[in-house]
Amino acid sequence: MNKYHYAIKLMEEFCGNGKDNLIALATISLSPNADNNPRPAVRMVNGYYEDGVFFVSSSSWKNKTMEIEKNNEVSICGLDLFAAQGTAENLGWVKEEKNAEIRGKMKKYFAWFDDHGNEESPDSIVLRITLTEGTITDNEKKYGEWQYKVDFVNKTAE
Repeated sequence: MNKYHYAIKLMEEFCGNGKDNLIALATISLSPNADNNPRPAVRMVNGYYEDGVFFVSSSSWKNKTMEIEKNNEVSICGLDLFAAQGTAENLGWVKEEKNAEIRGKMKKYFAWFDDHGNEESPDSIVLRITLTEGTITDNEKKYGEWQYKVDFVNKTAE
């Protein structure tokens, strides 16, 4: 195996296999700072991970959703395990037929989803965060390296 495969294996171990992950999601705020420059906005969200993508339950009227509509570039991190950049996309209402598989996984992986997902509302949506690059940290050096600089698009790692 090469470094990329080890890095992806670590991501699966850390975040995959049906885990409900608490991650920090940073977007670009709709309101600029005092100098009229863009500023970041960060919040904690729950997401499940598979194949270089996090899926997040949200509402269409939340700031993060509106910020993503304006600028879909995001950053995420999970404790001391990984930090990554990517693009986010609103996949629409969680009960749309095209989201049936994702909805099923959210109901299975997120213990809170039935009580708080508000899936009957068309405002209850799915965000897809596709990772483009990042750093995965292996504090145990399981596969020999401490950190992996990953290019998810070209499937390489240093």
